[in-house]
Amino acid sequence: MKNLNSELVKQISNIKGEPEWMLDFRLNSLKSFFALDNPSFGPNIDIDFNNINYYKKVSDLKDNWDNVDKDIKNTFNELGVIEAEEKYLCGVSNQYESEVVYHKNKFDNDNIIFTSTDEALKKYPELFKKYFNNLVKYDENKYTALNGALWSGGTFIYIPPFTKLDRPLQSYFRINSVSLGQFERTIIIVDEGAELSYIEGCTAPTYSENSLHAGVVEIYVGRNAKCKYSTIQNWSTDVYNLVTKRAIVEENGLMEWVDGNLGSKVTMKYPSCILKGDYSKGNSISIAYAKNGQYLDAGAKMIHIGKNTKSNIISKSIASSGGISNYRGTTKISNSANNSIASIKCDTILLDDKSISDTIPKNIVLNDTSIIEHEASVSKISEEKLLYLKEKGIDEETAKSMIIMGFINDFKNELPMEYAVELNRLMSGENVCKI
Repeated sequence: MKNLNSELVKQISNIKGEPEWMLDFRLNSLKSFFALDNPSFGPNIDIDFNNINYYKKVSDLKDNWDNVDKDIKNTFNELGVIEAEEKYLCGVSNQYESEVVYHKNKFDNDNIIFTSTDEALKKYPELFKKYFNNLVKYDENKYTALNGALWSGGTFIYIPPFTKLDRPLQSYFRINSVSLGQFERTIIIVDEGAELSYIEGCTAPTYSENSLHAGVVEIYVGRNAKCKYSTIQNWSTDVYNLVTKRAIVEENGLMEWVDGNLGSKVTMKYPSCILKGDYSKGNSISIAYAKNGQYLDAGAKMIHIGKNTKSNIISKSIASSGGISNYRGTTKISNSANNSIASIKCDTILLDDKSISDTIPKNIVLNDTSIIEHEASVSKISEEKLLYLKEKGIDEETAKSMIIMGFINDFKNELPMEYAVELNRLMSGENVCKI
């Protein structure tokens, strides 16, 4: 479906059988999209909106791989998604193009909700409406507005009080068509004293025309609750990846973002924590690896509101073959956030003289009892380390790969085991050494 207009939005809403209030929301979002400009900072966004396919459904939802279309099943099998489900996960949701095509829960607790966002709107309308568009407003930027108009698929999770899953939940998003727009909407609620580990994976094959990924994520972390959100996005180099992710954290809660960006033509993504409750904590650890023709503008935002709050941002950037990999972030300690501490550490390795990396922080402290620490470094691969490894009989490409993997070790250690293995594969061979 192309031709971005109100008729297209009405058609999508009608296909989904949505209530009238959601159609009104979509139409208002569309108006905002047309009224808003592209961001005034970061990469140039040059998207031909007349050439994007805004909605494509290829299959109904299944809960058994034997009933999934063979080509779709083979795609997810080749990505290792099916094996991960069998070995590591407590529930999975797999989106192909615009809709979730496979979903399965593997836990016994009927009070846990883990479903597609479309299904949540139908089955849990009051809970859905309470949290939808509450933390990320549709009109705050051009691409939250576009998501509001066209959202489809995504994940809805509710973890009831004092509930802890023994294994992660996972969603995997696949763009498989040329010039497709994917606009999933994810809402996660981790209630008081509960804990959740959630994993997100994203991929797309390479085409000669641009595709667009504009997702929105809203996370609510309750009192004494914990949420860990791990992402590896390995988009192809024709994808614009423009995502808004935000969490709000209540008293003594903990939100952790583990964010890996290894592909895309352009990425603009800044996972955020609003530390509302006293003693709440927010952590973000990320890597961004940009190669030729890639511009990754990524980072994190930490907004301290409660007293005695803590945040920690660790950003690892790698650039090669003329790629651009920037850190952009905001840390703000408000007037009310007395005795709060924030730490930001940004490290970059440039693998040649053509590549670029900038650190663009905004650090604000509005009371005199709090502390912000910011440290940044940019370096090249150490010739001494290369020489040492080569003297041990290790060839230069392997030695470079070893140094890079050591550089991102902090990030890798935060990943669930199956994604750490995947990261090793992605960062080896053609992805790092052949520069």
